[in-house]
Amino acid sequence: MIDAADLQVLNSRLTGIAEEMGAVLRRAAFSPNIKERADCSAALFTADGELLVQAEHIPVHLGSMPAAVRAAIDACGQAVGPGDQIVLNDPYAGGTHLNDVTLVAPCFVDGRIVGWAANRAHHADLGGMTPGSMPPDAVHIAQEGLRIPPVVLSDGIVEVLVASSRTPEERRGDLDAQVGANRLGVARLAELAGAPFDQVVDYGERRMRAVLAALPDGRWRADDVLDSTGPRPDQQHSARIALEIVVRGDAVTFDFTGTDDQRSGPVNAVEAVTVSAVAFALRTATDPTIPANGGALRPVRVIAPPGSIVAARFPAAVGAGNVEVSQRVADVCLRALAEIVPDRVGAASQGTMNNVLVGGEGWVFYETVGGGQGGRPGRAGMSAVHTNMTNTRDTPVEAFERAYPMRVRRYTIRTGSGGAGRFAGGDGIERELEAIEPVTVSLISERRVSAPWGLAGGEPGAVGENWLLPGGDEHRAERLGDKVTITLQPGDVLRLRTPGGGGWGVP
Repeated sequence: MIDAADLQVLNSRLTGIAEEMGAVLRRAAFSPNIKERADCSAALFTADGELLVQAEHIPVHLGSMPAAVRAAIDACGQAVGPGDQIVLNDPYAGGTHLNDVTLVAPCFVDGRIVGWAANRAHHADLGGMTPGSMPPDAVHIAQEGLRIPPVVLSDGIVEVLVASSRTPEERRGDLDAQVGANRLGVARLAELAGAPFDQVVDYGERRMRAVLAALPDGRWRADDVLDSTGPRPDQQHSARIALEIVVRGDAVTFDFTGTDDQRSGPVNAVEAVTVSAVAFALRTATDPTIPANGGALRPVRVIAPPGSIVAARFPAAVGAGNVEVSQRVADVCLRALAEIVPDRVGAASQGTMNNVLVGGEGWVFYETVGGGQGGRPGRAGMSAVHTNMTNTRDTPVEAFERAYPMRVRRYTIRTGSGGAGRFAGGDGIERELEAIEPVTVSLISERRVSAPWGLAGGEPGAVGENWLLPGGDEHRAERLGDKVTITLQPGDVLRLRTPGGGGWGVP
């Protein structure tokens, strides 16, 4: 056993490698979505495929990445050699949704694998029915784009991936950036070969078990709803997510039995996404300083009924599961955990990623827009930020207008949208985009009907709103649905008003 100081140094060195991988990926990427918005993540894994360390990137990426690495090793682990990488994006083989492409690279030292480097990046377009590969009206995963099972990356695979996209050269550049990030990770990890990686992971388990043992034993329940599962009339009905948390000694179970079955439409999450939301919420509500590694999840059991909206089965469309169901799972988990540790959990944040996908001739733009954070015990919620399962940035106006034939007419805080409370919820964002040429726009959003809930007597945050202003005329404004695909003509304006966070405590 190494002492505490050496263990902390080793963990920090490993985490620094993952952070450096992320920096390389962002700087080398072609697309504004990765370069400007940092919609990517990196992590290191043990030789057995257990999560060793992760950078503080995108929670929904990182919590689900162990399933992808496991699938990659099981499918191709015996076939890879030094310099090889495994690629996949199949949600039913450890992925999340098709846009998130994962690369996994073995680290060989003296002829044996000592660990793995992996990164995941959101590619703005991989084919499918609509630009952006997240069609709101998809009912089958084949409609969402190219699906890649775990396979060793080759020039032929690269050409297939590039050819599937409406923006092939951007895909090639982003994929090259991912390859380079893993190469750096492998080289840095090899320098630490022989270090006691197992003790890093075991330390995460000890920390988590100690925290769980300090909680009272018992059962706590919570539920919440998704506003809809798609744009069609038969999809414009809420879907329930139910949860029971059971704490017994130094272990915990998150049981989603009672959650609605998977639906027609893209609002279904695979199990890996649900596990990622559980991991995020548990660490947030207990002790965020617990190492985010595989050991910390050993005492955690997740029961996600197969065929439900939190554990969808093929061939369900799952494009919005990664971005919207993950947010609601996090909300449900935090609401139940608030009963156990009320001094550590705030009110609901905006509960959506407000996905905007825009495509024109030879280009595709993707963005998620921030909103209000819930008020917290002792502190008001932050305004105009990404919350819970996402940790990206909004696209800077200068980068957006330089890259795309669109104009930002308005970008401001949505004053007054946070819920009232002793500690008020943060405000959302108001953002207006004007088309300069004909474009196709898809929106996938939530909390347009159900409001982000307040806590401890606080009031809910304001629901979000989507609007179309034909010709930019305020008097002709049309309210849009939460999930919709429309065409904008030059001069038309898309207006988004994102939700505020709930308030905490009696106002």
